[in-house]
Amino acid sequence: MTNSSTKRLVLMRHAKAAYPLGVPDSDRPLAKRGHSDAPVAGKWLREHDVVPDFIACSTALRARQTCTWVCQQLGDKAPTPKLEDRLYAATATEILSVINNVPDTVRTLLVVGHLPGLQDVGLRLASRDSEEEAYTHLAMSFPTSGLAVFEHTADWATLDGQDARVVDFAVPRAA
Repeated sequence: MTNSSTKRLVLMRHAKAAYPLGVPDSDRPLAKRGHSDAPVAGKWLREHDVVPDFIACSTALRARQTCTWVCQQLGDKAPTPKLEDRLYAATATEILSVINNVPDTVRTLLVVGHLPGLQDVGLRLASRDSEEEAYTHLAMSFPTSGLAVFEHTADWATLDGQDARVVDFAVPRAA
């Protein structure tokens, strides 16, 4: 489907987070493994030429740290992320609302967020002509640092259900 009118949506679950005692959920930092895996995810995006020109990121600390590592790997191609309060603990409908408000000049959108909302919105958007293996991985599990890549030709404002094709699903990990 890739052509000049094709847009890409990448849903990314934050990297592995720690569970320090007495720390509110929104302030949980990345675990050691998260600090190792997040840059690998950024490298995967760069190497697969899925470089976002717009990033919407949850305000939770673990999502912001993930986004920082990803942007570091993207280097000068990384856009300045937009922090979105609405992405923290968001439902599929709330995530879709963020996506629907992205300017149509954006060709590749990266959304960094949380479960279950990311997986739910991915399944809602997945069209019937999605890559079978990528769709199956999305449906079965969305591990930390997971990346679901979609393609579509619609305006961001009109995405709603089964109108984006899942073309890849990856879970980049540090060696």
